[in-house]
Parts: sequence; structure tokens; C-alpha cells
Amino acid sequence: MIQDTPEVIELRAGSTRLAVAPEVGGSITRYASERGGTAIEWMRPAPPDAIAARSAGGTSSFPMVPFSNRIRDAAFRFRGRTIQLPQNFRPEPHAIHGHAWREPWAVMSQSDAALTLEYRHPADAWPWTYAAQQAFDLTDERLRIRFTVTNEAPEPMPVGFGLHPYFVRTPRATVRANVGRMWQADAGLMPVSLVPPPPQLLLEGAGLSPDATTLDNNFVGFDGQAVIEWPEWNARLRIDADPVYACLVVYTPAGRDFFCVEPATNCIDGFNLADAGRTDTGIIVLAPGDTAAGDVTFTPEVA
Repeated sequence: MIQDTPEVIELRAGSTRLAVAPEVGGSITRYASERGGTAIEWMRPAPPDAIAARSAGGTSSFPMVPFSNRIRDAAFRFRGRTIQLPQNFRPEPHAIHGHAWREPWAVMSQSDAALTLEYRHPADAWPWTYAAQQAFDLTDERLRIRFTVTNEAPEPMPVGFGLHPYFVRTPRATVRANVGRMWQADAGLMPVSLVPPPPQLLLEGAGLSPDATTLDNNFVGFDGQAVIEWPEWNARLRIDADPVYACLVVYTPAGRDFFCVEPATNCIDGFNLADAGRTDTGIIVLAPGDTAAGDVTFTPEVA
């Protein structure tokens, strides 16, 4: 039975806190540290009304599975079969971010500084049964999230997964990342062509300002390293992702108080791009019983 107010589980390690709401799409609702008597919010804290409404899009970070970002017109072909999915983000005609961000997750294990959640999906419009887990491991020095997906269907399943963290936007905040080319998008935010990335985004660049650059783009060739800096706080957050996370989405919407840096295994519309013959989509094909897994580690640093 779903409670009126979703449960929020708080993990503690030294001066660092991580809050997770299993019923709200297995989402993080706060990740913060206290330094010198001041709380530093490493991710955008979720307001109580977002938690009460079970709105994962209003949280600090939510999981994406069995795909990240959009599938054009909510349909793709896999091994000669057309898969038609619900258009779950109307008025957009596409499918976005998979299932688990809008479903409750079950607590599998819990301690003071560790938590494992599981989401199980029966076959429906997505014609494969699968299980996903998030294992949160918190220390005062870092947060590690291990994501696993297991194909429980009797036939091969294509899959992608990722994390969708939101970060606090300040006037001087910057993002840098080791990425390859960028998918230029059309008006429907679908990939059109690969172009060079903004030079300021690269790790050796000056840093991309979310206030100065509006992006909702997928980058391929992500080598797992990204850095977010907040000069106003003399703080930065390192993101280190396992090689399975070959893509990165940077979302810097104009006029908002947040920005997103999203490690993902697959690129936008990756299923359709793979069906068209591309080999750089990050789509994983799991045999029955097989599991894909990867860690993302967030390491705060304060000067």
C-alpha cells in the first residue's frame, strides 16, 4: 500500500548526507555536505511538494532504464520487430527516460551509509521482463552509485541506462567533461548530425557556463570524466563513470535555476540509430539472464 507521504531514507557518513525516496522513482532527494558550518548542496535539493507529488523530475537525481533520453515517436525496431511504446511525456510524441523514474522501487538492503533499491518490470509494451538495481554507497569523501540491469526475458533484450542529476545553477558555475563529438539536434530534440563539441566544455577548456550556453545535447565518446565547479562556494564536484557510460547529456535550459550533466550508456534515440547501422550508440544487447552494470562516483572537493 502506497503511503500518503513517500518515505525518504537518509544515509549519513561524517558530515555528508544522502536522502533517497524509493517510492519517487528511486530518486535522490538531497546530497549535501557541511563544511565550516555551511551546507553545500552537491545536487539540487528536492522541495517537499515534489516528493509529495512523486515527481522524479523535481528531485535531485533520478534513474533512467531501460533507456535514457528520447526514442523518436516512441517506436523502434529490434531484430526485425517493431516496438511501439507509450508517449510518456506529452505533448512530445516521443518516449523518454524509460519506466523506472515514474515507478516505486523496493528496498533490498539498508545500513547507515548504504542502500540498495530494486525495480522489477514485467513485459508489457516493452516486451521484455527485466530487473534493475541501484546500490548507493556513501562516505564523507564520495558517493558511489552502482547501476545494474538484468534481462529476465527468454530472448535477447536491448537496453540502456543512466543517471539524471540536477545541479544548483549559480552565475559562475561551469561544466567541463572529456567528450567526443556532439549530436546536433532538430526542433524535436532528436539527433541530426555529429559536430565538434563546444571547446569550453572540454576538460582542458575554460568551462562551459550554463548561464551563457543553452544545450540539450548528447555527446558521444565520453571517457567518464566530468567536473562541475562553483567558484562562489570554492567547491567542485568530480564525476567519474565506468566505461559502460559512453554518452553524456548536458542540459542547460535558459532561465532555470538548475542544469544537468547526465552519464548514460546510450545516446538519444540510440535504438533507432543502431537499427540504421550505427555502432556508436551505446545500446547493450543482453542475452537471457545476463546483467549489465556500471558505477558512477561523485567526489566533492572544497578549497
